[in-house]
Amino acid sequence: MVDTLAVVAAVLASVALVQYATGNATVTLAYAGGLTVLGLLSFVAARYSSRTPADVEAATPDWSVTVAAIEHPGEAVAITDRANRLVCANAAYELWFGSSHAPPRLPVDGISAEVLARVARTAWRDGNGGEVVTISDEEHNWTAEAQVAGRSDEYLVWRFTPILKNEPVQAVARAMAGPLGRMIDAAGLAVALVGPDGAIRAVNPGLARRAAGDEHASMVGMDFTSLLRTDERDRIFFAREGKQGSPQTLVSIPLLDPADHAGPAASAEAPALMLLLDTAVGLGGWGAEARGQTPQLEALLEQLPLGLAMTDRDGHFLFANPAFRRAAGIEGPDLPPYPSDLVIARDKTAMSDAVRRFGQGPANSGDIAVRLRGDPEEPVSLGLAGVRGLGEAAVLLSLADTTEETRLKRQVAQATKMQAVGQLAGGVAHDFNNVLTAIIGYCDLMLLRHTPGDSDYDDIQQIKANSNRAASLTRQLLAFSRQQTLQPEVIQLPDIISEVSQLMKRLLGAKITLRTHHDRDLGPVRADPAQLEQVIINLAVNARDAIQARGGEGATGTLSFVTRRVQAQDIRRMGSEIIPAGDYTVLIAEDTGGGIPAEILPKIFEPFFTTKEMGKGTGLGLSTVYGIVKQSGGFIFASNAKSADGRTRGARFTIYLPVHTATEEELARAEAEEKQQAAAQSWSGGGRILLVEDEDMVRAVAERALSRAGYEVVTASDGDEGLERVREGGKFDLVVSDVVMPSMDGPAMAREIRKLAPRLPVLFMSGYAEEQLRKDIDIEGMHFIAKPFSVQQIADKVAGVLAGKARAG
Repeated sequence: MVDTLAVVAAVLASVALVQYATGNATVTLAYAGGLTVLGLLSFVAARYSSRTPADVEAATPDWSVTVAAIEHPGEAVAITDRANRLVCANAAYELWFGSSHAPPRLPVDGISAEVLARVARTAWRDGNGGEVVTISDEEHNWTAEAQVAGRSDEYLVWRFTPILKNEPVQAVARAMAGPLGRMIDAAGLAVALVGPDGAIRAVNPGLARRAAGDEHASMVGMDFTSLLRTDERDRIFFAREGKQGSPQTLVSIPLLDPADHAGPAASAEAPALMLLLDTAVGLGGWGAEARGQTPQLEALLEQLPLGLAMTDRDGHFLFANPAFRRAAGIEGPDLPPYPSDLVIARDKTAMSDAVRRFGQGPANSGDIAVRLRGDPEEPVSLGLAGVRGLGEAAVLLSLADTTEETRLKRQVAQATKMQAVGQLAGGVAHDFNNVLTAIIGYCDLMLLRHTPGDSDYDDIQQIKANSNRAASLTRQLLAFSRQQTLQPEVIQLPDIISEVSQLMKRLLGAKITLRTHHDRDLGPVRADPAQLEQVIINLAVNARDAIQARGGEGATGTLSFVTRRVQAQDIRRMGSEIIPAGDYTVLIAEDTGGGIPAEILPKIFEPFFTTKEMGKGTGLGLSTVYGIVKQSGGFIFASNAKSADGRTRGARFTIYLPVHTATEEELARAEAEEKQQAAAQSWSGGGRILLVEDEDMVRAVAERALSRAGYEVVTASDGDEGLERVREGGKFDLVVSDVVMPSMDGPAMAREIRKLAPRLPVLFMSGYAEEQLRKDIDIEGMHFIAKPFSVQQIADKVAGVLAGKARAG
């Protein structure tokens, strides 16, 4: 303080001296201001130089504190910067993903990598990832989320949580250590989950208190038998209590895997639930011998996730927990008299004999394969265990609730069947299209030589008309196998419904009322208008048939078509695992025909499945509808509409079509096709064409059609021959080729030809869907014409391609 006063006095004295010497106030003030600035600079420098290394270290972020804060067992946490570099991570993250990988670039599968990249982009833009997503590698699954953090939002916090499989044994172990274990303890029961090696996996507080004197004691890994002892009368006691304690009745419940059918040997290798019942207070069973045990055991069995039931020695049902009732298909509060009442007639005898054998013989366990009455097609494994010391109760039955597993199996089987039928139908349609191409082509060539009024002209027209009808049938086959050639346009659903409304009214008749209602601001969809009309007409015909089947030929009813606008947030609220989030235009068709029986609903879209009489339905209607909707990028669901009193009113079909936003590629392709069509009308330049087709009749028709149009045509019967024509030095303006051919197919031939003639255009002929072929082939300068085609169609298409080539060249 003294030093400071001295410095201030010296400064004031110097200022006074300057004033005295100069006599000028301006100079004096400038001098005083300079001294002030120098003083401040000296003060700042002194303060900065006085900072200790500890002060400097305190100003640097201490990541060790962050690491300690994010250390959560069972959850991986990582922090990345703006450049997606790993700043810090907890131990779980390094164990699962390694410190050399920073999110979103993690060692996961391709789809998961794309999902993580999307979450990162969304988080940097909006502050969080917007949703919890699921990622996986070959062995594990996690949920992942990201959130921006930091003063300047310069860091991204990632959290990954493993998705654990819901194993029944693990569920029992967790339940024993939680509220269920305390509930069982309150009922006076001691329970332990014991592994095949005899080691304890979990205990409830009651067993820990009786065996170790501390209900919080961890007994995991201890030998279960070491906790017990027996006396000369083979009575069981807790070793800690000795004979002063009450004798115990031990009940062993093997927790068998329902997929394991190894019989009694499997019981010895499976975990078991050990129940110790206090015999001294009369815990003897469900019968008159020990009525006090009933509430305790029921309280235990009611809460277990495994399906468990008890019978007496004669096979009468005594009790079944909810899981057993669900698995066995028992509806209502009452149990059937015998377990054999749950199975089909063929398995009744075997079931009764097994229950009697385990109830009256020595205490052992095993299982039997039976078929339940509710699902006679799927055998299930029913576990049986003989128990003693429980009064009337003599046999413990176990049955896993496989409802979800069975549903998934059916879905996989249905998908496999649909795929196989689709492949078969696609192959049949492709071969049939070749035949129809030849028939229609020869009809066109014959019509060129005949005029209306000739004796043969009408006959040829009939042949062509029937050929076109056959072509429509092949399109149906390709529709439900999702391989048909669509001609999509950007359309509004109300316009399509309006165009076919008059036709629908004629189909429905005067007794059935057609109603329509449309939301405002519906988004456009991209689909084939003709195919959507087929979808609407098919649903209308089915509704008419259902209403008439319910009330007779003159029955009255209503068919409603409603369009709705569904936004991405609505899809998220639905929580659907099938429909991805996005904007959709929804079409709902609902009738008053009485609905669809529950047993038919899962099969409603199967090909060749029909509920109509023999000869009145092909079974292709709804399968075609399904194929058209799926090929258009949409989703269709069948359900039953309910009335206000809860009764089924009729069937409801809901179709979700994604709102279309045109891409630059689609706009460019549409513009190119328009220019090609315009140029084709004025093209007369001719050209040399290489025609490659393995079907002789199709090749002959195409050759005659193109030769007649003024082109020089060189033919080849397969891809190898076509490639050889080019290698021999042949100069061509266009290659017209089939896609599917023996030996070398069309795309493989085209790739080899492009090595010799890089700018040579290729026109593919096929009965398969154009969009799918474009994805599979992916060749620049590729054009497409669908089979079957007419003579005029292939001539116009070739002219358009050559005109486009000339304009580009």
